[in-house]
This record gives sequence, structure tokens and C-alpha cells, in this order.
Amino acid sequence: MRLHRILIPSALLLVLASCQTMTPEERRAADERTCLGYGFRAKTDAMSRCLLDLELDRRAQSRSMMERNDSMFWQPPIVVERRVIVHRR
Repeated sequence: MRLHRILIPSALLLVLASCQTMTPEERRAADERTCLGYGFRAKTDAMSRCLLDLELDRRAQSRSMMERNDSMFWQPPIVVERRVIVHRR
């Protein structure tokens, strides 16, 4: 019983701590590390194109997710009819 009082709040804190967003500067630095890891050299046209492709991919993924959510939430309503037959005696 006592273990649950400690385990559940700590698991909740762990989940909440993992929900962080990146600042634009952090995202740019991560993208640069990714492109450098692909073998592009800094301050070249190829590096710029790699950074642009990463940003375009991120935006396309965001649009795709928004469209999926829209289609899931904005479907026509489902009408369920249940007839109740009452016999009078």
C-alpha cells in the first residue's frame, strides 16, 4: 500500500518531465548536428539545403498529423436509433 503512494506520483512526475518543447535555437542546433552527422560541411549550400529539408519534413509531418486529427474529430455524427416497443395490457 505504501509503495503505491510513492510509485504512482513519481511515475506521473517522470511522464510530465518528458513533455518538453524545444526552443527554436535548440531545434536549429539539433538540426545542424543531424546534418553534420550526415556528412555535410558547415556554411555550405548543401548544409543549407539539408537544414531546409529537415524543416520542410517537420512541417509536412505537422500538417499530416493535423489532417488526421481533423478527419478523426470532424466526421459526420453517427445516429443510433433504438426503438422501444411498449405493449399495453
